[in-house]
Amino acid sequence: MLFQQLINGLTLGGVYAIVALGYTMVYGILELINFAHGEIYMLGAYLGIIFLGIFTAIGLTEANLPLALFLTVLLAVFFCAAYGFTMEKVAYKPLRNAPRLSPLISAIGVSLFLQNYVMLTQGATDKVFPSRFGESRITIMNGEITFLQILIIAVSALIMLSLHLFRKTRWGKAMRAATQDKTMAALVGINVDGVISLTFCIGAALAAVAGVMVAAYYGLVNHFIGYVAGIKAFTAAVLGGIGSIPGAMLGGILLGLAESTGAAYLSSEYKDAYAFVILLIILLIKPSGILGRRSEEKV
Repeated sequence: MLFQQLINGLTLGGVYAIVALGYTMVYGILELINFAHGEIYMLGAYLGIIFLGIFTAIGLTEANLPLALFLTVLLAVFFCAAYGFTMEKVAYKPLRNAPRLSPLISAIGVSLFLQNYVMLTQGATDKVFPSRFGESRITIMNGEITFLQILIIAVSALIMLSLHLFRKTRWGKAMRAATQDKTMAALVGINVDGVISLTFCIGAALAAVAGVMVAAYYGLVNHFIGYVAGIKAFTAAVLGGIGSIPGAMLGGILLGLAESTGAAYLSSEYKDAYAFVILLIILLIKPSGILGRRSEEKV
């Protein structure tokens, strides 16, 4: 029983961690909570259904299902990255020097716009993922794990490792420099606007991968899933330490484990509340989060 909840928690936690990374990367550079990030995740789920439906219609899923899934994820990543890039240029860049409340309101506006945009174009009813795969199960220690859960956990771990390695590249170092001081980064020749745009694109791409995985895992999506997942991923980012990439990873995993074990051993009706109780306790003990650092005001 415990092993089963561990598997379920790691599956959910991996998804939460990937979405939380988008929150924490944007906050690290702009100190902005991108409340529209959850809707990018929702768009990724819908795009996964649309593209896989197209591949099913032309017979590609029957001929080569792994290739169809790979192309589905790739196209969802491309389109969501384009959405993230456009969102930054239209909704956030013009407000870069505005009071902090202005971009926050803009983020909420973009979130509502994307919700209603998807509802009007795709309908208000649930959409079904066109292919159920990975349902074969392996029994380990009185628990069962599906191939889809193995795939989700493996992809989540690979993304986290790739992002950790990316931080050591030229662009990764530029992001870290812009996070510390955008003005000084610009003075030493770093294209800060380009770094910010790249950050939004990477965060949106990660959200797209998470959206496709969740659509495949649950089999149903609707235009409201971005709000719920966004709140949980934001909670994970704060829990681990907002602005800290390792913190977002850790917070997502802990959030998934807390939700899974709480639903199994206490009550599934309050599974969404357990994470917030843990968050409250952590913030009372360490307000900056588990791996976060107390921010210092720059003068």
